[in-house]
Amino acid sequence: MLINGLLKGNKIRLTSLRDSDIIDITTWYEDAHSLRLFDTMPSYPYSERHISTWIRNRQESNENYMFAIRPIDNDSFIGYIDLNDISWNNKVGNLSIGIGAKDARGKGYGTEAMNLILQFGFHELNLHRIQLNVLSYNEPAIALYEKVGFTREGSYREFVQRDGKKFDMYLYGILYPEWLKNQK
Repeated sequence: MLINGLLKGNKIRLTSLRDSDIIDITTWYEDAHSLRLFDTMPSYPYSERHISTWIRNRQESNENYMFAIRPIDNDSFIGYIDLNDISWNNKVGNLSIGIGAKDARGKGYGTEAMNLILQFGFHELNLHRIQLNVLSYNEPAIALYEKVGFTREGSYREFVQRDGKKFDMYLYGILYPEWLKNQK
């Protein structure tokens, strides 16, 4: 089911990342709270050069599809979403999303971006399974993933340490027939 188009919804659209977006991503990676939601690595502020190389490597690979998330009503960059490390022979892709603009969180942009990327992954890339990992303390992300149809399939116990405490990382997945059933 198309919302408004392949990469366009009612609230947001998915576009290519632009060089100017690298500055925003660099700023997001300077915020320890945001970084701890995005990544399992130690909170460390990456340089524009590091971020630029990371994005360029993803964009040049045929196993990665990375998009900027932008509101329909303006051209601001509020986050990114990607299907990465695609195993073409198994039709499996990994998904990641980050709404870095704090004022854009909780407005439904993530839900719509997830629906658009799932549509892209299943209908354009012909994937059968899309999966993701999420840290157990990231409750807003968990609620989002379950809302769009992902199922918790397991956990990596005590996977990451934050402030002297251990937290699990959950594995979520959705299969094409499950997603298709949710579209009706």
